[in-house]
Amino acid sequence: MATAIASADKLFGKSPAEIENLKNAFYRIMTGLEFMPNSPCLMNAGKDLGQLSACFTLPIDDSMESIFETLKVTSLIHKSGGGTGFNFSRLRPKNAMVKTTGGIASGPISFMKVYDAATEAVKQGGTRRGANMGILRVDHPDVMEFTTCKENNNQITNFNISVAITDVFMEKLSKGEDYDLIDPHTHKPVKRISAKEVFDLIVKQAHKNGEPGVIFIDRINQYNPTPKLGMIESTNPCGEQPLLPYESCDLGSINLDRMCKHVGTRCEIDWDKLKEVTRLAVHFLDNLIDVSKSPLPQIEKATKLTRKIGLGVMGWASLLIRLGIPYNSEEAVALAEKVMSFIMNEADKKSIELGKVKGTFPAFKGSIYDKKDAPIKMRNATLTTIAPTGTISIIAGPSSSGIEPLFAISYYRNVMDNDKLVEVEPLFEEAAKAKGFYSRELMEKIAENASIENVEGIPADVKRVFVTSHDISPEWHVRMQAAFQKYVHNATSKTINFPHDASIEDVRKSYVLAYELGCKGLTIYRDKSREEQVLNVGKPTAGQKQEVKEAAVPSKREIAPRPRPEVIIGTTTKVATGCGNLYVTINVDEEGRPFELFTQMGKAGGCAASQLEAVGRLVSLGFRSGIDVKAIIEQLRNIRCPSPSWEKGQRIFSCADAIARVVERRLVNAQVKLAAEVQAIPMKHSSEDVHLSVEDLDDHGDIVGVCPDCGGALRHEEGCQKCHACGFSKC
Repeated sequence: MATAIASADKLFGKSPAEIENLKNAFYRIMTGLEFMPNSPCLMNAGKDLGQLSACFTLPIDDSMESIFETLKVTSLIHKSGGGTGFNFSRLRPKNAMVKTTGGIASGPISFMKVYDAATEAVKQGGTRRGANMGILRVDHPDVMEFTTCKENNNQITNFNISVAITDVFMEKLSKGEDYDLIDPHTHKPVKRISAKEVFDLIVKQAHKNGEPGVIFIDRINQYNPTPKLGMIESTNPCGEQPLLPYESCDLGSINLDRMCKHVGTRCEIDWDKLKEVTRLAVHFLDNLIDVSKSPLPQIEKATKLTRKIGLGVMGWASLLIRLGIPYNSEEAVALAEKVMSFIMNEADKKSIELGKVKGTFPAFKGSIYDKKDAPIKMRNATLTTIAPTGTISIIAGPSSSGIEPLFAISYYRNVMDNDKLVEVEPLFEEAAKAKGFYSRELMEKIAENASIENVEGIPADVKRVFVTSHDISPEWHVRMQAAFQKYVHNATSKTINFPHDASIEDVRKSYVLAYELGCKGLTIYRDKSREEQVLNVGKPTAGQKQEVKEAAVPSKREIAPRPRPEVIIGTTTKVATGCGNLYVTINVDEEGRPFELFTQMGKAGGCAASQLEAVGRLVSLGFRSGIDVKAIIEQLRNIRCPSPSWEKGQRIFSCADAIARVVERRLVNAQVKLAAEVQAIPMKHSSEDVHLSVEDLDDHGDIVGVCPDCGGALRHEEGCQKCHACGFSKC
């Protein structure tokens, strides 16, 4: 990788000795875990694929040609390993007239679903699904439908969504006034609506399951470095990189955990080292643009026109711990501004230096740097970004992710044969041993809790410094994001964590505070908010609603299962699942009532066979106890596993989902549609596949799913879904 990136200097007449020195410098800061580029660069530099950019934004105009041309490009980008961002605001609203056909438009949300289905079918780099950002302006007529389009967690699963909020909207909101919804096709107002009503819905949905997020689109364009090229409409999937159409983001992060030195018994920031690494990282990312192979000519042209890079940080929480500074403190916020302003200033100096040697970015004329009195010869239109670092912070670890606080002090990591190993934050283990309170029993006890706040046997000064995301109030989360944003050219990726019992008003205050403090967007996540449907089948936690249908509860006289007749008849249905062909046999009694269900999966054995047998036995028990068949179907439908498949035009999410569809097909009238679908915990297929349970979710509310690579827990962080067990990142 160092060789490939350093080779770009050949284009500018550098000697072999100079290039060798540069390669060695790049190699040193990476092997020293002081700097890491984004994952595509790690995976592809020096290889034939050579696609080194993390994400791309693509335009969508109001025509079928544009919609599906962009969809084709999206598929090619996902195939190469990149993510994509879109703004659907140019599409005419639902039910608008289409003159060419005399019909009516289906609206932006319908096309988002088409893009979502295509993403599901195309694996990123042949290994994982792509990630998307879907954006709609707050003044689009379909904004209310867009805001609720992910109310069901099983829909549009390959998208993060954000509402693009304007300054006019925020002004109307503060005054309690109505504002105009504007048809993007005619550019004329079609309706006036209460700003409070729309904002209330956005906040309500975010409180419910974390989506939509918001981006403050006018503030983003206020800092658009090349306004003559057009307005910025969209961002990459995690929202930290606002980009013009076809631009790509080339990202890297400095590991702040490695930017400190010991002075006696104290730890201090090594500013000289931070300066050196910053300057080398800017050179690295600028070179990356020249050696990266773009999926399309338009992307190469747009990327090289502005040469935007995004240098950020990781290990912020780890650095604060080394310095003995609590994350939720005025001292930490002030230091965030000091560190990021230092990085941005040094990055600016290096970009100017490169601009003098290699030339400015081609769109320099008319940019914010093209000043009449003294032009600033910048090589890059933007330099700094705070990006998610889910994968690279594990590689560079032990290091905390991005600018997030620690997610846990101690936790369980699932390994082979369902063994659980206790993982402890290294800095905490070091402190515990130094202060004499370390024990494996204490570490296991901590692993059962979200924080150490209420754990006995830990000194108060240690508790003060080792705070986790759920110990920190949302206000401190927002203030930390705003502190970094002051010295970031692009935007800042961070999740604002809320406790489960947080109110809708708490979420509203955070959105308003983020706008007031100068943030360019906000993503929130309320603890356990994505498991409400799952918990509906059991006892609800505080603040959660119990929504179990009465039909699902047998009466006292139905509790005893019917005895089995000597002979019964039935049918066997073959269903293709992601795990192989599943054979589902349903038997009925002499009165035609469903009695029992058997399953067989090819040559499956071990855990897979036992789990299928368990499902069959429980479904049979439900049949024999008189439970409504629809209630059984409802509990099994849409349970997801990492290997979905297609069967006769329908998506089969898992073996449990396949069983539900067979039961519905054989026992329920085909015209009957279920009133609701329940999201549930994915079924365990093998000892190395899925290791998540209802108990896991009860203890760790930020778990939102199962890792498709290792079966560990997917957690919601930095606007993304990440696995701490193996480093998988949805984004």
